[in-house]
Amino acid sequence: MKAFLFLAVFFLPKQELSTSIQINASSEEVWNQLVDFESYPEWNSFIKSISGTPEIGEKIEVTIQAPGKSPMNFTPKVLAFEKNKLFVWKGKVLIPGLFDGEHRLEIIDNGDGTTTFIQSENFSGILIPFFKKMIHVNSKQGFENMNTELKTRVEAMRNLTSK
Repeated sequence: MKAFLFLAVFFLPKQELSTSIQINASSEEVWNQLVDFESYPEWNSFIKSISGTPEIGEKIEVTIQAPGKSPMNFTPKVLAFEKNKLFVWKGKVLIPGLFDGEHRLEIIDNGDGTTTFIQSENFSGILIPFFKKMIHVNSKQGFENMNTELKTRVEAMRNLTSK
């Protein structure tokens, strides 16, 4: 039985989605906007809200809304929270192995006054084959929208404070 469970988990269908954008600001400036969850309704059309304490092992409450879809609420567990660098959570639909997602928000300091923001998600579970369009069309568009909105917000805030 244990061998069967191992094989079932090991061979679960998987899909990966990754997007990135270069932002003309420091990694600290990008991070500060990214973790200002209270301001999300002002600028973030994909991740509508995040609440809770973003500490490793803690559960947070997240509401996302991919373009053309209804909002989804879930309570993922925080896997990583590294200031100015990385925020990772893992969520599931109902039970593990059905439809799981490990969401990464990564910030890379390019060393030239710019930052690369990478938003990615590794999806796994037996329902993945039925949600490929949602992942590669709706979720991808949501990621790209959020990336652009984050860039616009961070660069606008930077311009306001440098004047």
